[in-house]
Amino acid sequence: MTTMVQDTAGRTEGGAEIRRHELAAFLRSRRERITPEEVGLPRGARRRTPGLRREEVAQLSAVGVTWYTWLEQARDIQVSVQVLDALARTLMLDASERAHLFQLAAATDPAPTAACEGVSDALRETLRQFEPFPACVQNSRYDILAYNRTYARLMGDLDAIPPEDRNCMLLVHTHPDWRATAVHLEETMRLMAAKLRAAMAGHLTEPAWKMLVKRLQTESPEFRENWERYEVVSARSRTKYFVNRHVGPLTLHHVDLWLRPEQGARMVTFTPVDEESRRRLELLHEIACREAPAVPAA
Repeated sequence: MTTMVQDTAGRTEGGAEIRRHELAAFLRSRRERITPEEVGLPRGARRRTPGLRREEVAQLSAVGVTWYTWLEQARDIQVSVQVLDALARTLMLDASERAHLFQLAAATDPAPTAACEGVSDALRETLRQFEPFPACVQNSRYDILAYNRTYARLMGDLDAIPPEDRNCMLLVHTHPDWRATAVHLEETMRLMAAKLRAAMAGHLTEPAWKMLVKRLQTESPEFRENWERYEVVSARSRTKYFVNRHVGPLTLHHVDLWLRPEQGARMVTFTPVDEESRRRLELLHEIACREAPAVPAA
């Protein structure tokens, strides 16, 4: 029995070591394929390293140079999901590469696209049937998990935004197109910060939530100010006003249709308040169909 326990422990330790070496090799290969110019750094006349230097990756990811060097040396160190997320962004990993990174690190990816729970084929068909009116599926963190073609063009070009950045909180605070579309931007940002604080009460220790708040605090002074107000408000239906770059002003009813008994995943719908908004939504849908014939996936 003792021999069996020791053998099992040895296999476990050996597997972890193999993963560390694979992770180190993977990070080196991704680092070496990115040019300094791609991340806004000068190349310099004496550069011999293909791609980025280790210290450059560390700086761009806001981690210590020594710590990142140990990671590429396959040292036995702990790596948080926040750091893995930062490295994935710095190294410009696509969805498959990002999943591979987290798997090698034996960590769970907190990004919404890693687990689009609750978005079935039937629900996607419902989104399609709701056209020409905009509709999407969001989780309680305001990640956009799925959407129809009209919604994709309501506040810019959602298809052009990386899946990991498709978050309403993040977009309204940092994305120029989304900010330009909102008629009452300051009021909207304050209300959304209050909604996020209320929703976060049941998720205070979850990495994905903490990462979202930290990113918003880093990238948006308006969010930092509103977050410190400690205001809370529950999600509710309301009238929203947009200025769409394709069709002009829109006045829409916003309604949340909850998909679970607890307030979590929901289908967000927008219906026209008046005939002019209805006509303009129909025109926006025609434009969206020409630009994106297929219904977008999450």
